[in-house]
Amino acid sequence: MRPFLRSFRYAARGLALCLRERNFRIHLVISAYMYAFLAVPGWFVLTRGEWAVLIVANALVLAAEALNTAIEAAVDVACPDVHPLAARAKDIAAGAVLLCCVGAVAVGAVLLWQPAAFGTMWLFVQESPWVAAPFGLSLGVALWFVFGLWRKK
Repeated sequence: MRPFLRSFRYAARGLALCLRERNFRIHLVISAYMYAFLAVPGWFVLTRGEWAVLIVANALVLAAEALNTAIEAAVDVACPDVHPLAARAKDIAAGAVLLCCVGAVAVGAVLLWQPAAFGTMWLFVQESPWVAAPFGLSLGVALWFVFGLWRKK
């Protein structure tokens, strides 16, 4: 049983290493904002199937970014000098992340394009402007997290 539990520890360490990567943090913050807006009652109405599709699309983007990070690290170890094939491998991995992001945005646009939801959201913010403050504050915290401003240079 110990090797099985150890594999979870290695996976957790891998996720912690992903959090050190700026692009992974950007994807994570965008995901958090998407879920925050979807969690407000009455703004968006999604079925369980639509939720599942959004979650899978989001997971694919995060997994692609993690794999891109792993590929870049492996290429850096295998070829510390600048080499055209190493650059090609890194570019292809980054292109795969871009494809996943475009696909996730398309899924989001198809599922979330609900004009009534945007009207409800606008009326809610106009009637209760104090509601917009937490989103603005959380955006500041998110930017602080994404760009690593807490670290000493």
